[in-house]
Amino acid sequence: MAAYQRQFGYQYETSPRKLRPEYEPKKNPYTKKKSSSLQQKEKKVQSRQHLKPKAKAVLYVLLGFAILFAISYRNSLITEKFSQKENLKKQLSVLQKENAQIEISIQNSLNLANVQKAASGMLGMKKLDDSQKVYVSLPKKDYVEPASEKVIVTEEKNWFQELIDKIIEKF
Repeated sequence: MAAYQRQFGYQYETSPRKLRPEYEPKKNPYTKKKSSSLQQKEKKVQSRQHLKPKAKAVLYVLLGFAILFAISYRNSLITEKFSQKENLKKQLSVLQKENAQIEISIQNSLNLANVQKAASGMLGMKKLDDSQKVYVSLPKKDYVEPASEKVIVTEEKNWFQELIDKIIEKF
């Protein structure tokens, strides 16, 4: 049975078998060894290549924070303007109430009794007596005279209408 397993590569175990490459690559003996300065440059390039993904990730995170900051700043401005609008609405309603109260007080002060009281008290005015009244008699003649002249009403016309009128008069 073991021979059968070796021949077909069949295994009864649960762990997978390890594969071995068919050949092992040989090192080229003719390649030159690199100088230490070239090795250092290659190491720097490799270290930079390792930093590139990290730098991209940091850049994306910073970009995300910048976008979130811009959005939150915009929302704060909107909230501030909204609160200003609400404060102005409150001030408007207070002023409208004051205007209504002042209008009512003006209407009350314009009452005829109040006017008479102010005229007699502050200005010393009195009501008219019969001796101060003068009656005028007017004849029952009509004072409107009919027009004796004929009134002609002319309309202003633009140059195009005048041209058309002249053409029509000729024919």
